[in-house]
Amino acid sequence: MKKLVLPLTLLFGLIGSVQAFDGDAEAGKAKSATCAACHGADGNGQVDIYPKIAGQHAQYLYKQLFEYKLGMTSGGKEGRNNPIMYGMVATLTDQDMKDLAAYFSSQTMTSGTTPEDVIAKGQKLYRGGDEARGIASCIACHGPRGVGTSLAGFPKISGQHAAYLEATLKEFRSGARANSMNGMMGDIAKKLTDEDIKILSQYLGGLH
Repeated sequence: MKKLVLPLTLLFGLIGSVQAFDGDAEAGKAKSATCAACHGADGNGQVDIYPKIAGQHAQYLYKQLFEYKLGMTSGGKEGRNNPIMYGMVATLTDQDMKDLAAYFSSQTMTSGTTPEDVIAKGQKLYRGGDEARGIASCIACHGPRGVGTSLAGFPKISGQHAAYLEATLKEFRSGARANSMNGMMGDIAKKLTDEDIKILSQYLGGLH
């Protein structure tokens, strides 16, 4: 198992614009107690079916909370569908969601590792995709170190639990989750095999 430390070798365009994010991290910390059971007090939960949210872009975290609430209020017809999260966001105000996003964004995600036997295949698929199958490279949006960018709305995916990433890619592939920008993750995931998904999910754990 090892950490993958990559040089910043790729310049990629940032799309969209960013507005000032007015969440209050201290206020968010005071409101975060109910999040700790699944995500840990600092956003680095140890239950691998739930995502680490520490160090994730605040705008991205806010978007997910907003879309969970939209899913709840629309009966799952809009936004993001997750019965567990419906209960968590039910009483949150818009400012609560911004404060929570600011708090967890201010924390540091713990490092992960990558199994030795997936490094070569994972690196090839992450960096270059698969032109023959029409699979775009992950690096184009998430960057060489998997940290994404808040400007374009692409999340940090490095250091994440492999089990969560695998489940999420399968949700995008099946259409159970469809809230990525312009539906691009669904389009990509539909072309990934179970083996592709497993390799990428494990590879990302140690990408730093």
